[in-house]
Amino acid sequence: MSNSNKLQLISFKVCPFAQRAAIALQEKKVAYETEYLVPGEDQPEWFKQISPLGKVPVLVVDGTPVFESAVILEYLDEVYAPQLHPADPLAKARQRAWMEVASELFGKQYLMVTSKEQAGFETAKQDLQAGLERVAKALSTEEPFFNGSQFALVDVAFAPLFVRLDILEQVFKLNLHISPRIEAWRSALLAKDSVKNSVVTNFEEVFMMFVKKSDGYLVNKL
Repeated sequence: MSNSNKLQLISFKVCPFAQRAAIALQEKKVAYETEYLVPGEDQPEWFKQISPLGKVPVLVVDGTPVFESAVILEYLDEVYAPQLHPADPLAKARQRAWMEVASELFGKQYLMVTSKEQAGFETAKQDLQAGLERVAKALSTEEPFFNGSQFALVDVAFAPLFVRLDILEQVFKLNLHISPRIEAWRSALLAKDSVKNSVVTNFEEVFMMFVKKSDGYLVNKL
């Protein structure tokens, strides 16, 4: 495996999918640089050329862009140790599937933040809670991570969800009913240095600026 490639991660400060890539890079202790773009602004021409879908993250490897967070994670896991996917093909396929569930729950969390009306907010909140209950049933009975003692790529996929949920619960007292197993998993993920170091130092401030700018029911009900 090589660790000689020069890597640049193109990201938004609040993007959970870009944070996934940063967690994987941190976990593997791979040197990289980060370039942050501003969401909502007209992006520079160089970015449009390397991101066909106009989205972050993009990982530039010695000048070659790799886009889509799932693809970036797979690339990093193939090239850099330690391997975070399980070796068994069936276990790997199962965890890839649950990583897609994490992406779906990001959408529910986003709707919970941005919904203008109480009904939309409550629906998104209930959907997020129901989704987490389904995930709880898939977790290993052994703590702390998805598989038990081994931190895996599926944990990387879910960690940004819990980073944001932790802030939202503290600020808005959301009162989500989360199972003890999910709570233990969340605590273990939030305690990892690779998760802590995957965002800017003032991430809570940056994220709350995004939440307030969204001007949803969650902000206005306070």
